[in-house]
Amino acid sequence: MKDIHTEARTEQVSLQRTHANVNRDVTLEPETLFRALGDSTRLRCLMLLLQDDELCVCELTEALDLSQPKISRHLAHLRESGITAVRRDGTWVFYRVNERLPDWARLVLQRTRQGCAQEERFRADRARLERMTSRPSDKASI
Repeated sequence: MKDIHTEARTEQVSLQRTHANVNRDVTLEPETLFRALGDSTRLRCLMLLLQDDELCVCELTEALDLSQPKISRHLAHLRESGITAVRRDGTWVFYRVNERLPDWARLVLQRTRQGCAQEERFRADRARLERMTSRPSDKASI
């Protein structure tokens, strides 16, 4: 089991690598996107991120009712594949759908969002997020 300091250092190094690649256009293979969509946790994260400009890890943890390590692991996968982008604001880490995704990938994500919009588990995720008080994304946009 890793201690909290090791996890923080690992996440910081990963974020630094991500920031170094921020100005590059994303080359995304279809298999990478569909593999991401094939996992329920990553799919649910992406559906929420498509509805909000960006969300903090704690917001996704609350909305999906899953542990922070599990959410962080899946967000790292999405970030490393180029599907999401990240920014840090003090202690908060915010994720968003990468605006440099190819057009075909954005279209797939938008169509997937439309198809999932009325499914109960996605509506339940949205409802839990909306019930969350003191959301960091509300404070970050001020």
